Amino acid sequence: MIEKVKASDFLFIYELYMHPEVNPFLLYEIMDSESFRPIFNDLLKEEILYLYKEDSKTIGMCKLIRQKHRNSHIMYLGGVAIHPHYFGKGFGKKMMLEIINICKIKSVSRVELSVDTHNLKAIKLYKSVGFTKEGILKNYTFLKSMNKFIDEQIMSNLIEK
Repeated sequence: MIEKVKASDFLFIYELYMHPEVNPFLLYEIMDSESFRPIFNDLLKEEILYLYKEDSKTIGMCKLIRQKHRNSHIMYLGGVAIHPHYFGKGFGKKMMLEIINICKIKSVSRVELSVDTHNLKAIKLYKSVGFTKEGILKNYTFLKSMNKFIDEQIMSNLIEK
């Protein structure tokens, strides 16, 4: 089940964003919880951060950002992460299918995301649920901790009504 994050979810979100296996593929550099708190509060206020739960276990997260005006048919999907404890058990695909279903219900006809070109597991997952490659953004993200730029692959899923 996908549900909006609440203030009480801070620890799970913080630990997932900062997990060494997950963090290199997400937006924020490693930081202490006090530094992350204002970021979390902004995400909470914007109401774009969601948890994925199954059988009362919190398994993953994502950001869903509805575009506006002429692009209101588009949902940007970001911050997709499954807790490493649940890697390789099919939860990523289940979460992605639920996200796509939510988008259908909300009359979204296009879901788009960007993914590190080296994150082959994520690319494979996204392709398995109907996303296709649209292009590459060169030197798109700077990883300060590694002092390097990475390329991001743009992918989309055109949802049939």
